[in-house]
Amino acid sequence: MTPSLNLTPKVTIFGAMNPEIEKRRTFAIVSHPDAGKTTITEKFLWYGNVIREAGHVRAKANKSYTVSDWMKIEQQRGISVSSSVLNFPFEGCMFNLVDTPGHQDFCEDTYRALTAVDAALVLIDSVNGVEKQTIRLMNVCRMRHTPIITFINKMDLDGRHVLDLLDQIESVLQIKTAPFTLPIGVGKLFKGVYSIAENTFHTFNPDDGKQEIIQMEGPDDPRLVELCGENWVAQFREEYEMVTGGMDPFDHEKFLKGEMCPVFFGSAVNNFGVRQLLNAFAKLAPPPMIRDTDKRPVKPDEDAFSAFVFKIQANMDPKHRDRTAFLRICSGSFTRGEKVFHVRTGRDIRLAAPTAFLAKDKEVIDHAWAGDIVGINDPGLFRIGDTLTDGEKMNFTGIPDFAPEHFARVTLLNPLKSKQMAKGLAELSEEGATQLYEPLKSAVPVVGVVGELQFDVLKFRLQSEYGADVQLDRVPAHCIRWVKGPEADVGKFAEEYAGDCMMDKERNLVCLFPNEYRLNLALKNYERLSFAETSQG
Repeated sequence: MTPSLNLTPKVTIFGAMNPEIEKRRTFAIVSHPDAGKTTITEKFLWYGNVIREAGHVRAKANKSYTVSDWMKIEQQRGISVSSSVLNFPFEGCMFNLVDTPGHQDFCEDTYRALTAVDAALVLIDSVNGVEKQTIRLMNVCRMRHTPIITFINKMDLDGRHVLDLLDQIESVLQIKTAPFTLPIGVGKLFKGVYSIAENTFHTFNPDDGKQEIIQMEGPDDPRLVELCGENWVAQFREEYEMVTGGMDPFDHEKFLKGEMCPVFFGSAVNNFGVRQLLNAFAKLAPPPMIRDTDKRPVKPDEDAFSAFVFKIQANMDPKHRDRTAFLRICSGSFTRGEKVFHVRTGRDIRLAAPTAFLAKDKEVIDHAWAGDIVGINDPGLFRIGDTLTDGEKMNFTGIPDFAPEHFARVTLLNPLKSKQMAKGLAELSEEGATQLYEPLKSAVPVVGVVGELQFDVLKFRLQSEYGADVQLDRVPAHCIRWVKGPEADVGKFAEEYAGDCMMDKERNLVCLFPNEYRLNLALKNYERLSFAETSQG
């Protein structure tokens, strides 16, 4: 039994749904660095008629850097350090693509981004196979039962055997595979891909980029030998028999539960197999899904508006020193200028200028629907995880909180820039990637990050965006703990451990234990206190 792509582009899950909500497809790309994420992102935008060519925004001049990597440090280093949002239309659907960092030092930004999507594209390098960061991110997708579509990239390079790659996906990523295409040839002898569902052969021509789609009678069609050579076709037919005879057929329900993934092969840099992949997302990926709150599940087709903040970004436009809160709309619709209820503060606020995105480029929109990701101006009101509603008191759950693993003291090199440094540290910490602490026994602030490369980003952004040159001196630490319990006990602990204690931005007491011995001693001597691994613990 072979997979079928004969599915309506509007995958209705809840019965009748507003057409605007039904056509939303919100997804992220999960990959290891250098698997081709930026390349395939820009091919998607090209198909969505958003850019003329990879790296160039339509009607924008002198923007030769990649569209999704918009920060100066991203352009200089060639890596993504912050998630960005890209909106584009395709085949009657409206796609919201959350482009995420692949580097493990920025994993918390990626984890939060995955809470805002309804599906994910797992991008795998055919040469290296499944890599460490892909495994980490896939674990998050599995916990959330996120539907997955897999694209095995770089088939024009000499890579691993097709069946080995499929076996690795199943064994390492722990998800059933259902190949929709199979490659014929590999590396310099890569001939193209055969669509199992449609019995078509898509020819690969790296010289001029043109591809021909040839209808076949089946995998035994003799024209395949004429096009690809006897040896490659013999190998393909063997793989075809293994896949169609020995693997489970595609099951759309299992796909929606995150238990099975369609697999496509291609070469993003040559724009080969990308359109097939995007078609599959339009036809297979779900529209907005049910979201959990601390009160009840929320359906996307409810009339009442609800959303949550999953990201805050300062200085997307350095000329205006702006701050943008990224909202994932979970239910209903939103009209520009409407008042909404900010649950954490209990205040009604007016969202005057919601925006859609192409990385740092923003466009004010009048309407948005469940599934959309929009930006709103943040005057310092919002925090990651905040919920907005029409008035209902509830909070969306599942937004992760992270404990820093690396710490550094921040010393200002020019004392005249103290205000700039203080503002920069405060604003950048509110983005969630950097945690800011005030030591009890020192006036020198301490910052904590999950990955060490974030120190370089912090130093760069303080200088480029705030004009504050700083020196970062590492603070050796075994772990950080949030200290909670009876006030008298907390006060006594803070006095005894004053040299290791700090206050976080919410004025909660934290302790930076230099070694495991000090932690165990505190656990023994202060039994009435809790030492939580995160601020939410």
